[in-house]
Amino acid sequence: MKVLLSIKPKFALKIFDGSKKFEFRRIIFKRPGIEKVLVYASSPVKRLIGEFEIDTILSDDPLSLWNKTRNHAGIDEKHFFDYFSNANKGYAIKIKNYRIYSRPLIIEDCFGVSPPQSFIYLE
Repeated sequence: MKVLLSIKPKFALKIFDGSKKFEFRRIIFKRPGIEKVLVYASSPVKRLIGEFEIDTILSDDPLSLWNKTRNHAGIDEKHFFDYFSNANKGYAIKIKNYRIYSRPLIIEDCFGVSPPQSFIYLE
């Protein structure tokens, strides 16, 4: 099964240049068996730009999560802790086998859905 994640373009592009090896989330998928993530770069790009496989998903308090991922976070410490402010728990999706599309796609044309605020499941 796949999910489609909305990610800010500056962070999405870091996934595909290999400098961001973790995608951070405050909430994570409830359904089991999610193996692939399709990346929707949010405004101003507003396109499906690539995909990656999930290696593993780490779950911990933000400080511990930062200590485990900081060398490959692709974001700075301030941004990380701003994102997780007031959160007791966070998630880090470890990225493997990423692929950027040669031509970005319009999500509505591909799946007939609107871009998600966070994520949506795809069969």
